[in-house]
Amino acid sequence: MVLAFLAIGAALAPRILWGRLIAIEVIYFLALAIGAHALDALGSSGWRPWGEAFTRRQLRTIAFASIGAAYAIAVYYMLRYVPLLWPMAALEGFFVFAYNLEWFHGRFHSDNWFAFSWGFLPTLAAYIMETNALSVGALVCACATALFSIVEIRASRPYKTLKKLGSAMTEEQVHLMVRYESILKGISLGTMLMAAGLLVGRASR
Repeated sequence: MVLAFLAIGAALAPRILWGRLIAIEVIYFLALAIGAHALDALGSSGWRPWGEAFTRRQLRTIAFASIGAAYAIAVYYMLRYVPLLWPMAALEGFFVFAYNLEWFHGRFHSDNWFAFSWGFLPTLAAYIMETNALSVGALVCACATALFSIVEIRASRPYKTLKKLGSAMTEEQVHLMVRYESILKGISLGTMLMAAGLLVGRASR
C-alpha cells in the first residue's frame, strides 16, 4: 500500500518525472519493505513479521544495509533536485526506528502514528519528489491515504491475533477472521488499483 501511496502522490504533480517516481519507490521499498520489517523483527515484543528466520546479527545487517542504501539514493536527489525532501527524510528516518523498535516505551508504536508515518508522509514525499513543493491537493490526498492506513492497521491487528489461534478458533472467530481478511484485501487492492489507474491516466495524456 505504501508503494501505491507514492504513486498517488506523484500522480498529483503537474508533470510526472518517471525517473524520480521509480527512485522514491525504490527508496521506500528498501527502507520499509526490507529495513523496517527487519527492525520490527528486532524490536517487536509480540508477533514478528519474519519469525525466527534470521539471527539478530543478520537482522541488524539487513536493516542498516537496506536503510543505508535508501538514504544514499535519497541524499543524491535531495542535494541535486529536491531540498524540500530533507524534513520528510528526517521524519521517516525517525519513525522507521521509533515505530519498529518501539522506542520511548512504545509511545510511537500506535495506529495513529502508523497512519501518519506510512500513510500521510509517503504520499506527500512522492509529491515533493516530483515538484520540490507543497500543495493543498497533496495535503488533502495525504490525509486520505492516512485514513486508508488506519483502516488497514485496525483490521490487521485483530486478524493476526485470530490467525495465530489456528485450529483453536471457534466457528465465530473463523467468520470474524474471514471478515477482517476481506477488509484487508479490499483496502489494499483498491489502493493499488487507484494508483495504477492514476498512473495509466497520466501516461496516456
